[in-house]
Parts: sequence; structure tokens; C-alpha cells
Amino acid sequence: MNLQVNLPAIRAIYTYEMNRTRRTIGQSIVSPVLSTSLYFVVFGSAIGSRMSEVGGVPYGAFIVPGLMMLTLLTQSISNAAFAIYFPRFTGTIYELLSAPVSPFEIVAGYVGAAATKSVLLGLIILATAALFVPMEVRHPFWMLTFLVLTAVTFSLFGFIIGIWADGFERLQLIPMLVITPLTFLGGTFYSLDMLPPVWRTVTLFNPVVYLVAGFRWSFFGTADVRVEVSAAMTLAFLIACLLIVRWMFRTGYRLKS
Repeated sequence: MNLQVNLPAIRAIYTYEMNRTRRTIGQSIVSPVLSTSLYFVVFGSAIGSRMSEVGGVPYGAFIVPGLMMLTLLTQSISNAAFAIYFPRFTGTIYELLSAPVSPFEIVAGYVGAAATKSVLLGLIILATAALFVPMEVRHPFWMLTFLVLTAVTFSLFGFIIGIWADGFERLQLIPMLVITPLTFLGGTFYSLDMLPPVWRTVTLFNPVVYLVAGFRWSFFGTADVRVEVSAAMTLAFLIACLLIVRWMFRTGYRLKS
């Protein structure tokens, strides 16, 4: 069995995608940062100044991990989904599939680039948040770990959507109608302790709750869900995405359509 990895191929795909980001920096970086800054202004400054602390944390700082996660999920999915769908749309996917490049190398190039963009965007948003509210990251190592792990996981999910989609409308279907609502209802702007017992139980079925909770724990040392459970849920979703991608390449699912 040949275990050699075609690093130049991975580098070529990765570099191409990162260059595309530089060419569209306004859409890729500036627009998400400005949108998130508006959330900080409205929720953090205007509304947050009238609210008490949440779990001993000022409300303006409390929403920072949730807003970072909101941007991270949506951008990871959209970046990876468009990156693999566009070659299918233009027909250049045939050149990629006929080249001496393995499925692992294709996924590593596209998903690696999408995850890199999302991590950079998350760090820029964190720096922007410090301009609006006093910030402190209690566990920086785990913050970066959750940041990278979530970016890779949802870039893989976006890659799956990009292969599944048969039109540009479907590229936005799941991010807009599923991921964004789940993120808003997953504790981005509030603690689960604020909810009635029944709704708290219902909310625990939302997988995004565990992502936000683990990420928030890395900032403040407290969260609505144990950090071990958050990490386990994130890893489980990552493994599920890897298995689905593997199945898609093995069966050729929509790769050539």
C-alpha cells in the first residue's frame, strides 16, 4: 500500500484557494468582521449596558464566544462548499479527478484552506471584540484547540454540502435555514440557565449548544455544559463528516455531475 502523500498537490489546491481569498478580501474578511462588529455594538454595548452579568461575566464579554462561533460555523461551511462546488459547476473537477491526486489530498487542500480562512477570521473578530469590551481568555490553548477543531469539522461539513448541492441555491439552503437558526438558539446570546426547565431540556438536543459551551468555557472557565461533553460531541461530528466524505469519494457521489 502506497502511503506517500502528494504534498505539491495539496499545496497547489491550498494556495489557489488562499489566493482567491486575497482577491476577494472584502467579501471574505471585511464583510463578516463588519457584520459581527454590528452585533457587538447592538448587543454588547447598547443592550449589554442595561443587562446584569451572566454567570459572573459582563454580558458584552459573554456573547463574544457565541458570536465568534456563529461566524466560524457559517464561514467554514460557505468557504468549503463554494470551493468544491465551483469546479463541479465549471467542469474543471474532471481535471482534478484525472490528475494523480488522491481523495485525501483533495480534501486536505480544500478543507485546509477553508479552515485556515475561518481561524484567521475568528482571531480577527476576537481582536475586534477587544475594542468593544474588556476580554480575557482563561484557557488560550483550549480556545485555539476548539477554534481549529470546529473550523476543520464544519469545513468538512461544507465540503459535503458542496458535493451534495446541485445548484447555487442549495449551497445556501443548509447554512441559512439550519445552521444559522441552530446557532442563534444554541446559547449565542444567552445562558441556558435563563430558560425554563422544559426549554432547557429541548435546547440540549441542539448540537450547536455543545460547540458554543465548550468554546465559552475556554474563555471564562464556566459553561452550560461540561467541557468533556462539548469536546466529545465536536469529535463525534468530525468523525461523522470524515466518514461521509470517504463514502462520497468511494461511490463517486455527484463528483462528476
